Amino acid sequence: MNPSVAVVILNWNGKAFLEQFLPSILRSEYDNLKIVVGDNASTDDSIAFVKANFPSIEIITNEINYGFAGGYNRILERVEADYYVLLNSDVEVIPNWIKPVIDLMEADDQIAAAQPKIKSYHSKNQFEYAGAAGGFLDIYAFPFCRGRIFNVYEEDQKQYEEQKEIFWASGAAFFIKSKYWKETGGLDADLFAHMEEIDLCWRLKNLGYKIMYCPDAEVYHVGGGTLQTENPFKTYLNFRNNLIIMQKNLPAGDAAFRILIRMWIDFIAWWHFLLTGKPKFTLAVTKGHWHFVKAIFKTAQKRQQIQKPYAEHAGVYNSSIVWAFFIKKIKYFNGLG
Repeated sequence: MNPSVAVVILNWNGKAFLEQFLPSILRSEYDNLKIVVGDNASTDDSIAFVKANFPSIEIITNEINYGFAGGYNRILERVEADYYVLLNSDVEVIPNWIKPVIDLMEADDQIAAAQPKIKSYHSKNQFEYAGAAGGFLDIYAFPFCRGRIFNVYEEDQKQYEEQKEIFWASGAAFFIKSKYWKETGGLDADLFAHMEEIDLCWRLKNLGYKIMYCPDAEVYHVGGGTLQTENPFKTYLNFRNNLIIMQKNLPAGDAAFRILIRMWIDFIAWWHFLLTGKPKFTLAVTKGHWHFVKAIFKTAQKRQQIQKPYAEHAGVYNSSIVWAFFIKKIKYFNGLG
């Protein structure tokens, strides 16, 4: 029998997405599978809807909205399976989207987490923002993907068909062995949402585990289902959380230098928002930096004993993606060299 898999969908007021995408998830071809909707204290009727229309789906509820990270931590405490799949509610899947990833992960005990190919629900020949063909970081911890750099999305022309070790797997469709989830304590709830999967992957990599991309499975992601891209709170979370995960996971001798450079790069973004008439986003960057500084001692307590040299990790681009994209005009991953 295949290892047991629990596909866990965290829901918050997402009735429309559940109605639209649960049918495709229920058609998943895997013989040791359970599907769980974990609810983050929704105020709509999404849970009543699931109970009435999808009685085979297990429902686990949180009493308040703990965000993406805290919500999943509390839900998964009550789920038993060999593998967890954290799946966004705004994702459509194909029938055979689980087994190729599980087969890849079963082949190597050092593989802790993985993701399928993630493409756009609205343009199914195009890679999608949240994961594409696997996540990478540059030397200043800017995340980007094979198939998506900043706002440029590649068409899938079978250019990323090899299984590959990456830096981070997308939280939109995140496969993880439950034993490694428990070993690391899951997601960092203080991050609330955004970059928590990168932090978890980084911690796993510092412990010597691998993160993989599986091209033989595809899912289609709507994106921006809970927090829209043009949202100052999302900007705040991204700027704050990026600095926090750098402090948590970089070697001590490396962290201060890279964080200082990163904050100066963020300052350029601050000016860009100001000069383009987006004062709320300017404030979001300022607030993100301030809250990073306020939490610096708390974050220091979270550092693990092991921080491997950054350049040793697979999935690190040993240059600046900002410089490559905006100055050198490199728009596609394969042009990075």
